[in-house]
Amino acid sequence: MSLFELEKSMSFDEYIASFDAERVAKVRGFVDWLAQYQGSLVHNPWGEVNPDLEIVAEGFDAAQVRRDNLVAYLLPRLGRAKVFVVAEAVGYQGGRFTGIAITCERMLLDKHKTIRAKDITQIQLERTSSPTSSLLKGTQQKDGFNEPTDTVVWSAIVEKGIDPYDTLLWNIFPFHPHKEGNPLTNRTPTDKEQQLGWEYTKRLLDLHLELGGVEPLVLAVGQKSADTMGKFGLSAIGLRHPANGGANLYRQGFAEAVDTYLR
Repeated sequence: MSLFELEKSMSFDEYIASFDAERVAKVRGFVDWLAQYQGSLVHNPWGEVNPDLEIVAEGFDAAQVRRDNLVAYLLPRLGRAKVFVVAEAVGYQGGRFTGIAITCERMLLDKHKTIRAKDITQIQLERTSSPTSSLLKGTQQKDGFNEPTDTVVWSAIVEKGIDPYDTLLWNIFPFHPHKEGNPLTNRTPTDKEQQLGWEYTKRLLDLHLELGGVEPLVLAVGQKSADTMGKFGLSAIGLRHPANGGANLYRQGFAEAVDTYLR
């Protein structure tokens, strides 16, 4: 049995126990803080459940699953990551159902064409979208959600040969803003939401430093995200957004930034 297979057989509790207790407490505290937020036309993946879209079963709490997913993702990266990749907000095809920024369910389930589950975490994580929801398409019911931007962001990391555990993905507004009456949509966060989101982003950066990390190279998914962070005093390199034909330019910009600033 390979090391990866062995670790995949570990339970969440066993995996968490392999980390320093103080580190675990700090990461859990951050995730629990995220879970407390509530906003109009906003879904909080770590604190709210939509039974029309998510698995509802005895002993299964979708919000708790997403909290566990995020804890498992952050624990090995905070204090280690050299690159932070930051997008605007959680999308319904990505972090909305995984609890992990810029990461879709097919990656977690090892059903993605190019990104392996082991690149995200060393234990098996769970989907939370319902395989029986009539609001999901057939492929989404079968294999979970897939998000094109997530694919480009992760592929740029892997193609460049960077250890995925040396990178950390995040969103300025770490929740899912959606249009009224349709939870499976995305909308641009308001200025007020961006201001609120910055408080979480700043805390995450502070926690990274508290846990022994150095100032990371901050890359923004789209110039708009870079400009938003700039308003709050965080310098970030804006990369071409992968949407609307920008995938290759994003990959090129990512590679150039890494070569220039992480020599």
